[in-house]
Amino acid sequence: MATVFFLSLILLAISVSTQAFHVETISFDEGYKHLFGEDNMVKTADGRGVNLVLNRYTGSGFISSNNYMHGYFSASIKLPKENTAGVVVAFYLSNGDVFEKDHDELDWEFLGNKKGKEWRVQTNIYDDIPIREVIRSEAMGSDFPSKPMAVYATIWDGSAWATDGGKVKINYKYSPFVAEFSELVLRGCPSNPIQQSKPSVDLDRCASTEVQLMTADFAVMTPKMRSDMRRLREKQMTYTVCYDTVRYQNVFPDCDNTPEEQEKFWQWGESKLVKPRTQSLKRRSRSQLAVGSLYSSQAAD
Repeated sequence: MATVFFLSLILLAISVSTQAFHVETISFDEGYKHLFGEDNMVKTADGRGVNLVLNRYTGSGFISSNNYMHGYFSASIKLPKENTAGVVVAFYLSNGDVFEKDHDELDWEFLGNKKGKEWRVQTNIYDDIPIREVIRSEAMGSDFPSKPMAVYATIWDGSAWATDGGKVKINYKYSPFVAEFSELVLRGCPSNPIQQSKPSVDLDRCASTEVQLMTADFAVMTPKMRSDMRRLREKQMTYTVCYDTVRYQNVFPDCDNTPEEQEKFWQWGESKLVKPRTQSLKRRSRSQLAVGSLYSSQAAD
């Protein structure tokens, strides 16, 4: 049976499963458009979802019709089944098409696997428990990330690296590979990525939307959630760039380091106490995981 993920991307404070809140969904055409793949992107009959197809000729993808500085973006994703080695399904934020040499990207990738093996998720994973809290600071400047981003969803051939470091390639005998996107949520005020010289224009126009986003349930970091976050990090986080002083001499402005936590990590960023799992988890027929990050993709798997 295919695996289902409930994935939310949010550029506010926290990210959790969409089902935990009464967030209105939209039709595909209300917020998105075709990106690539010709006939390999197929909208559902009701227009509120879309199937992305990968075959031996091409993958496919879609992109939001607008760019955003802040917002809440979510989708329920049903991943392909059977042998999916080499397949990559991604749902992410980026502005690389506009700022090719200096872009921001919040990237969530689902990596296919050999038959009988679970999909792997290359990002933060949690079920209604935050992983990181990023508090705005002067070191970040104004907005962080600093440039508007669009929402992307893609499926493509990642044989070169996705499964066992590229040792296991995609087998098109099992194609087409279909990723189903539904329950689409896109809340935010569009922002022009080019006209950044007049930020006050967007701020004035988006004032009411910003207030709604910042006061919504999903944007509030409660003391309990903060406590749960710390406990989860102690038990599950195997690596973080925030304590990797070997590769990164300066602490990133979005890191929420504490002296107590830092003592539990080696200088190369790996945990002294938590070791990566070497055995696959018991197979589940249906997983409901909320996947997200807090402003930055610089976080442990």
